[in-house]
Amino acid sequence: MNEKVIDIFRVWGLASLVLAFVVAVPSEAAPNIETPFGAYLAGRHAQETRDYAAAASWFEDALKTDPQSPELISRTFLMEASEGRFDRARSLAEKELTLDSTDAVAELVLLIDRIKAGDKAGALARAEALPGDGVHRFLGPLALGWTRMGVGDLAGADAALRQLDKFNGFAPLEYYQLGLLYDFVGQPDTAEENFKKTLEATGQLNWRLTDAMTNFYERHGRFDEADALYQRFIKDNAGSELAESVLTRKPAEPPPPLIDSAEEGLAEALFDLASVVNQPETIDLALLYARCALQLRPRLPLAQLLLSDVLNEQNKPAESLAILAEFPPNSPYSWSARLRVAANLEMLDRTDEAVTQLREMSAEAPTRAGADMQLGDLLRAKKRFNEAVDAYDEAIRRLQASGMPERWSLYYSRGIALERSGQWKPSETDLLHALELKPDQPLVLNYLGYSWIDRGENLERGLKMIEKAVELRPEDGYIVDSLGWAHYRLGDYPSAVEYLEKAIELVPEDPTINDHLGDAYWQSGRPGEARFQWRRALQFGPEADEIKPIEAKLDRGIVPPARAGGG
Repeated sequence: MNEKVIDIFRVWGLASLVLAFVVAVPSEAAPNIETPFGAYLAGRHAQETRDYAAAASWFEDALKTDPQSPELISRTFLMEASEGRFDRARSLAEKELTLDSTDAVAELVLLIDRIKAGDKAGALARAEALPGDGVHRFLGPLALGWTRMGVGDLAGADAALRQLDKFNGFAPLEYYQLGLLYDFVGQPDTAEENFKKTLEATGQLNWRLTDAMTNFYERHGRFDEADALYQRFIKDNAGSELAESVLTRKPAEPPPPLIDSAEEGLAEALFDLASVVNQPETIDLALLYARCALQLRPRLPLAQLLLSDVLNEQNKPAESLAILAEFPPNSPYSWSARLRVAANLEMLDRTDEAVTQLREMSAEAPTRAGADMQLGDLLRAKKRFNEAVDAYDEAIRRLQASGMPERWSLYYSRGIALERSGQWKPSETDLLHALELKPDQPLVLNYLGYSWIDRGENLERGLKMIEKAVELRPEDGYIVDSLGWAHYRLGDYPSAVEYLEKAIELVPEDPTINDHLGDAYWQSGRPGEARFQWRRALQFGPEADEIKPIEAKLDRGIVPPARAGGG
C-alpha cells in the first residue's frame, strides 16, 4: 500500500471523507475495490460503520498485496481481535508490537494465547508488559492479579488488584474481584468482607453481585441469607428477566464455585470490565473485552448475553442471534436469551416471528411478566396500540398477582399506548399514576404535560411540568421541542422559536421538530424561513399522514381557520 496515500487519508480522518473522495473523482479514476487501494477504502468504510467482519476481510485482501504496511497490519489486527478471530489476531500481534510496543490489545491477545497454552510464566510476563495509561489502563491490575494468582502468588495478586484504587469509580470492581480471589483460595471471611464492601460501594444490588454472594452463601450452608439476598434483588428489580429466573430457581444442592481456576478468574475480570465500559462512547471496548472473556471461557453465559447486547446495540442483529443460538435450553439464562432473540428478530423486520415467540413464552410461564412487557413495547413501536395495551394489561396483572412492586415505566408505556389508541382518560390515569410512583420523572412529565397542552387542558400545570422535564434533561431535543411547541400552542411565538431552535440544534434531522419550527417562524412573520424548515421536514421522512399537511403549508402557508358566521 502506498504510504503517502494512506497518510493523506489518515490526516483527513473519517471514512465518510474517503468515500466522498471516491465519489468525487471521475469513474475511470476511482479506485476499484478489487485493487489494494480499493480494498483499503472499503475496509475503512466498513470500520467506520462498525461492520468489523467486512472491514477485516477488506484489510486482509489489501494486506496480501502489501504485507509490511504498518497501517494495514494495525487495522487488520484490531478488526480480527474485535471480531473474536483470535487465531488470526495472534499471528499479527507480534508484528503489531514491533510497530507499537505499547499496544495493549496486542499484549492482551498474546497473554490469552499463553494462558491457553498453559504457559503461566509467559502469561504473567505479558500482563506485566501491559501499559499503565491510555484507554486500556484498567487492564493491567486485573490481568496482573489473576496471572500472579496463576503462579501461586496470592500476595502479589492482592497487591495488583488494589491498584484499581487509583481509578475513580472502580472501587466496586476492585472489591468484587478481591472477593472472588479470596473465595477462590479458600479464605471465606476475607471473601465475604470484600463482597460486602462491593455492595456498600455500589449502593445497589446488581445481578452479578447477587449471583456471586448467593453462590457463596449456599456453598457455606447459609441458605437463609442467600434467599434474603435473592428477595432483595427481586424487590429492587421487579419485572426483570433475571429476577423472574430467580423466582423459578430451586437448587437441589449447593452450586459449584463461580471461579474454578485463575484462567476463569481473568475471564470474569474481563467480563466485568466489559460491563463497566458498556457505554455508547466506549462500546467498542466492551465488544473487545467480552470477546476476550469468551476466548478464555467460551461458556460464560453472562458474557454471552453482554456480547449479544453489544452486537444488538451496534445494529448487528444477525450476529447477536448467532451468539444467542449457543445457549442450551436448560441454561438458567435461556429465558433471558430468548427475550433477546425476540428483540433481534424485530430488528431484522421479522416481527411476526418475534411476536409469536413472546406470546409462546408468555403462555409457558403464566406468572412471569417480562415477555408481556417486551411484547407491549414491540407492538407499541409497530403502532399496534390496542394490542400493546392488552399486553401491558397482562404484565401489570401478573406483577400484581405475584406481589411485585409497581413499575412506573409500565404505566407510562401503557399510558402512551392508550393515548395513541384514542383512550385519553385511562391514559391520563396511567400517566398520573406513573408520576406517583416516580415523581419528577422527565419522560412522564413531558408526555403528560405535552398531552394536556395539546388538548387545551391544564395549561399552566402542563407548561410547568414540561419546564421541569427540560430542567432535568436540558440536552434532550425531544423534550425541548415539547416546551417550544407548548409555547406555540399558548400563542407565545417568540418563546416557541427560541426553544424550537434549541431543539433543532440537538436533533437536526427530526421531521416533527423541523415542522414545528417552520410553524413558529410563520407565526412570527418569517415566511421564507418557515418554508425552508417545512422543506427540511419533508426531506427527513415524516409519517405518511404528515406529508400532505406539510405540503399544504408550503403551498399556502398556515391558513387561519374561518370564523363562525363568516365574519
